[in-house]
Amino acid sequence: EVQLVESGGGLVQAGGSLRLSCAASGFTFDDSATGWFRQAPGKEREGVSFIRSSDGSTFYADSVKGRFTISSDNAKNTVYLQMNSLKPEDTAVYYCAAGERGWGPWIVATKSYDYWGQGTQVTVSS
Repeated sequence: EVQLVESGGGLVQAGGSLRLSCAASGFTFDDSATGWFRQAPGKEREGVSFIRSSDGSTFYADSVKGRFTISSDNAKNTVYLQMNSLKPEDTAVYYCAAGERGWGPWIVATKSYDYWGQGTQVTVSS
């Protein structure tokens, strides 16, 4: 059974930082995309950042470029999202997702992912 367990969410003031973690069991990060989506109230789930653990390829949504950094620790089967300079508009539930469809333009689509974590709340106050 595949499990993705997120941690690290919380409440932070604008300009602050948080680090999210996604620990996987029953699944090995490899040539496919693993990463983070977020969903704010009343909005669709959107892709935030993804990584291909085999070679370190990364993707960032324009809204988080320069502020967020994704990384992976293959020995721990864990993916991290370091979020700096947080803004109120970053407030959302953040979901870890892992797929088995390789790496390409489709990685930003929710349907490209087979496994999801339970979500962790990130709230940024102004």
